[in-house]
Amino acid sequence: MFININGDIVDEKEAVISAYDHGYLYGLGVFETFRTYNGHPFLFDDHYNRLKASLEELQIKLPYTKVELLHEVKRTIEANDMIDAYVRLNISAGMGEIGLQTDPYSSPQSIIYVKPIGEPIRKEKRGVILSLRRNSPEGPLRLKSHHYLNNILAKREVGNDPAIEGIFLSQQGVLAEGIVSNLFWVKEGSLYTPSLTTGILNGITRQYIMHAAQKLGISIIEGSFEKEELFLADEVFVTNSIQEIVPLRQIEHVLLPGLDGSVTNRLILQYEQHRISLFSRIEC
Repeated sequence: MFININGDIVDEKEAVISAYDHGYLYGLGVFETFRTYNGHPFLFDDHYNRLKASLEELQIKLPYTKVELLHEVKRTIEANDMIDAYVRLNISAGMGEIGLQTDPYSSPQSIIYVKPIGEPIRKEKRGVILSLRRNSPEGPLRLKSHHYLNNILAKREVGNDPAIEGIFLSQQGVLAEGIVSNLFWVKEGSLYTPSLTTGILNGITRQYIMHAAQKLGISIIEGSFEKEELFLADEVFVTNSIQEIVPLRQIEHVLLPGLDGSVTNRLILQYEQHRISLFSRIEC
């Protein structure tokens, strides 16, 4: 496997970073994960814009323009002879002295990892309410940052079964998000999701779903909700950029329609049609 480090394609066994990188020393960095379909990153503009905004919040200079970064992603995919790939784009603060730095970081380190993922398939999961609470964002909004201990501890709570998604409650005890996903549910034809004020990540697929729901004439309600709302829901699903839209067939003791949910299926179909039509146009 080959990795892209600061624009250099290197064998993964030869890939190294500095022991003085503040991404390692202090967890100062952010990342984006997304899929490619037929070699093309899906919703790349949205991922780039979130990455740029996150780095500005951390005072880390983005080393690439959007065009340049897209080129590096495609170079890395091609070097690994892939078409449909999982991509993780990582930007850390870069080297610095030991000690907290207040000056902006002007020489960050970028790493692009890829792995084969295959074509997407529709699947279901079972939801479990976590006893571990979601930690509060360390700044005004939650970034997709290197600070992942809360997620790791949550994953240990539910175990390694990929068919289970743990659902966080916030520190205030209201519904937040999944371990690696955003949370949605349907009640009487309306779409509900926790608001950003609960401290959740504003996922790229979350944003897409809300836009798609508006196009389909589905009302969207954001807010602060008790966990019992899920038990009364008609449908529940979670989203992220890798797994797309994943309906839950059960949450705790409550059975749900899963892939048979009508609203969920409308959104899945909208997502799939957008993806297919987009890359058909690109290929043309």
